[in-house]
Amino acid sequence: MSTFSAPPASSRHRDTGHRSRWTPADLSMIAVFAALIAAFSLLPGVPLGAGVPITLQTFAVMLTGILLGPSRATAAVGLYLLAGLAGLPVFSGFRSGLGVLAGPSAGYLLAFLPAAFAVGLLARAVLRRAPAIRRRARFLLLFAAAMTVSFLVVHPLGIGGMMLNARLDFRAALTADMVFWPGDLLKNLLAAAVAVTVLKAFPRLAAKRR
Repeated sequence: MSTFSAPPASSRHRDTGHRSRWTPADLSMIAVFAALIAAFSLLPGVPLGAGVPITLQTFAVMLTGILLGPSRATAAVGLYLLAGLAGLPVFSGFRSGLGVLAGPSAGYLLAFLPAAFAVGLLARAVLRRAPAIRRRARFLLLFAAAMTVSFLVVHPLGIGGMMLNARLDFRAALTADMVFWPGDLLKNLLAAAVAVTVLKAFPRLAAKRR
């Protein structure tokens, strides 16, 4: 008579594509970084003629993506957006509600979700090689990741939002968007620098990228 023995748990996990669920610590980090994005959003911005102010929101989003990884960062940004769209005044200028989606900054706001995921993916690739690269190289690679996401995700969606809601043609929207480029350069430099410092102080943040 043959007997049946169940495969080891590790094998079952591999066969079913098992992934560990978020822990209470993960959920706490998501909530903390959602609050962090809200806090930076509420700092006074610099108003521009196109109706889109210069704020520190993108700095907070990039930092969240680098430190939390793609899935947790997306959840944190999603929680922030849901809170604002539900009526909490957490958007720039203490705005809230679905009405912000009709404003000129709607494209930038909606870009935060894919931006957090994309920069989280790129940062995970960098940080998984952290022992093999020096701190300065890690800083440069994280900065490059943030800049790549800025120009491939945030700015195109921001331009699209101004074209749709502010009735600008592409040339006018691009000109308005270019005002943000120097600021994004500085904010992404700051996000990479802060991330490298935080990860050095708390290396466990980089140990498990989700």
